Amino acid sequence: MTVEKPRPKRRSDGERSRNAILREATRLATVEGIDGLSISGLADAVGMSKSGLFAHFGSKEELQLATIDAAGSVYNELVVEPALSAPSALTRLRQLAENFVRHLEDDVFPGGCFFASVAAEMDTRPGPVRDRAVEFTQTWSGLLVQAVKEAQAEGEIDASEDPVQLAFELNAYLLLANAQHVATGEPLPLELARRALDRRLAAAAA
Repeated sequence: MTVEKPRPKRRSDGERSRNAILREATRLATVEGIDGLSISGLADAVGMSKSGLFAHFGSKEELQLATIDAAGSVYNELVVEPALSAPSALTRLRQLAENFVRHLEDDVFPGGCFFASVAAEMDTRPGPVRDRAVEFTQTWSGLLVQAVKEAQAEGEIDASEDPVQLAFELNAYLLLANAQHVATGEPLPLELARRALDRRLAAAAA
């Protein structure tokens, strides 16, 4: 007797519709601001009725939080996860930085890094939306710090380096490159960030 493998469940129309809405929302949020997202505005952008979109998101805050989560999934898929299989901690650290730069080059979000944009917009506005965005940026910083610590344990980065300080400096290069790339549309800031990262890591080598 043969046992049939269970067929993968097809996504419901509702799930596909919700995902399409959130893809558009993540793009709009980096251009118009996440506070600029609205049920009516997004409904117009995706060609849906306001009542139809309201069925997916009962409030503006719910839409904003879902948009942050959707952007986080994209960021993890493109920036974080490809680096996790790196053969060494230093390689992982370099890959995290390089993947960040590449997602800017590829215009994954039209307004640059989604989380840099949202964190800058919401940093003085307390509430769940700000907290969710800050939580993600802290997780990203933590990944860099952990990679530095592990690279020190593997003897690739000098033990005298402060992991938090080094991760801060590397992240600063990335964020400045993001800001200048978004403002000018030029690739030079991304190349300058690559050079700065290489020099700083070379200086930190054990």
